[in-house]
This record gives sequence, C-alpha cells and structure tokens, in this order.
Amino acid sequence: MPLQCILLNKIHKKDTVLGKSILVTGGAGFLGSHLCEKLLKEGNDVLCLDNFFTGSKSNILHLISNPRFEVIRHDVTHPLFFEVDQIYNLACPASPIHYQYNPVKTTKTSVMGAIHCLGLAKRVKARVLQASTSEIYGDPTVHPQPESYWGNVNTTGIRSCYDEGKRVAETLFFDYHRQNNVDIRVMRIFNTYGPRMHPQDGRVVSNFIVQALLGKDITIYGAGNQTRSFCYVDDLIEGMYRCMNRDNFIGPVNIGNPSEFTIRELAEKIVVLSNSSSKLVYKDLPQDDPKQRQPDITLAREKLDWTPQVSLEDGLYKTIAYFDTLLREKPEYAGE
Repeated sequence: MPLQCILLNKIHKKDTVLGKSILVTGGAGFLGSHLCEKLLKEGNDVLCLDNFFTGSKSNILHLISNPRFEVIRHDVTHPLFFEVDQIYNLACPASPIHYQYNPVKTTKTSVMGAIHCLGLAKRVKARVLQASTSEIYGDPTVHPQPESYWGNVNTTGIRSCYDEGKRVAETLFFDYHRQNNVDIRVMRIFNTYGPRMHPQDGRVVSNFIVQALLGKDITIYGAGNQTRSFCYVDDLIEGMYRCMNRDNFIGPVNIGNPSEFTIRELAEKIVVLSNSSSKLVYKDLPQDDPKQRQPDITLAREKLDWTPQVSLEDGLYKTIAYFDTLLREKPEYAGE
C-alpha cells in the first residue's frame, strides 16, 4: 500500500466515542458540501474527497477550521484506502454541461467510483450510500415515477453517459450486497436547488436566476411545458441522512419534492421573486430532454418518515439571495 494511503489510514481510524468516521466523495460539490456540514453538526469526523472538477474549495472553506473535517484531493476512478464507518458516494458531475464535457470520464466516474466505494465498504465493513438520480428513469412513460418503474432510457444519446453510468452503479451496489453482503443504501435524487449551485452549471434554476438578476432574457427550451419537481437542498440532505441511518432498508428510494411545475411556471416565479425585468425567450428542446419528472415519495414517507418541508417560493428566495451576493462579489460570473 502506498505510504500516503498508510498515513491516511492512521489519520482516519475512528477516534471518537460518539460520532462516526465518514467519507464523502464529491464532498466539495453543491450537495456534498451541504452534507459535510450536516454530518459535522451531528458530531462526526468527516473526510471530504474531491478532484475539484465541479466541486469548489469555496464551498467548504467555512469548514476547514473544524478539527473533525479533512479534505483530500482524489479521483474516485482510482482506488480508495481509508478506515471509515460510512461512505456517501456523491462523486460525479451532475449537470448536462459538465457531464457531457467528457462523457467517457463521466461513465468511468459512475462505474469505477461505485466499484471503489463498494470495495472499500467490503474491506472495512462500512455502510455505503449511492447518490443515484431520477435520470435513471429517462424520459418516463409512467407518471409520477415510483421506484418500481424500470425507466425509458436512450443508451446511445448525449445524456447516456450519465443516465447509464448511474444505472450501472445501482446494479453494482445491489450485486455487491447480494454477493458480498455489503451494507448498501441507494437513493434517487430528483432536481435539487439551493445555495452553492454553480452559476454556470447549465441547470434550469441557476440559469434562470442568473439571467433574471442580470436582466437578461430567460432562455426556455421547447415550449416550457415540460415539468420538473424542485427540492430545496436542506430537505434533500435530510432525506439522504435518514436513508443512510435507517436500518433494515436499502432502497432504492426516491428523494425529491413531489410538487410539480412547468419550466415556464418556474421562470415566471423567478422573474417575480427577483423583481426582474427579464423577458422569456424560447429555443429548440435539447436531445432526450425528459417531458415529465415527478417523484412518487410514498416509500420515503413510509420508511424514512421524510417529506420535504421547504416550499418552492421560500427555497427560491434563499437561492436568489445567494446568487445575488455571489454575482456582486464575483462579477466574472456575470460576464463582466
């Protein structure tokens, strides 16, 4: 074993009575940074692992001074050697702009990342959670989508690197569980938004808010009739935490807000809430863009006692305030 890995093993042996030693891959990303924050508040030792392709040091800067928090620059396509009690696997670019930038690497991140997290969990007998996605349902023919739905996914399209990579990761998780008795959890994340989203990640909420705050035209692809369900990040992280710590339930389980809105409705809300003068403009719909996306969260209610608490309006207020401050502090994001 390399010297660095031996040293890290020594560093990360559990040294606390009350808390756990927890690895978060993709820990400097949008969701990962919020999860690290939550885990630290619960009294755990947290190892944040990220290659900083889409993650940002600014997302975790406020956590660096915490003696229970450590950061390692590492890519999950390479093996992991740590002593931990739990593993949250969040490592993968999640927005179309980022995962289509290098689609082969995206697939490798999902597949090899899952293999390395599962291999580590098997060796050290840790519980491991896979952050899967609603994208595994593809362009669904069942609405809303229950966990029992197998999906309608294009295996050769421009989004396939992400969709299929996540589907294979789920397969690996269940095969490791059946074959090697690895203690797994699988949750399927639906559209999530909130502070620390990257302003140029190409996601609909961040796109619309940035355009509205800058007074630019708001770009809607297609007629804007396609629907999405938007979950505020605090609700999502609470669902993820409950999923990891619920005994005798491995999933998969949908975690998302079942309130459904058209893309046009979202744009109109953001214009009003940001007091913007932006106009709506329409462009061609991208390839394989799903027409509907809404989670059936019956299982999450029953097994995790979880339902989202933050309304779209309240969540958007907080997110708009974050982006407003960010654009003032970093005008390069505004193209200035």
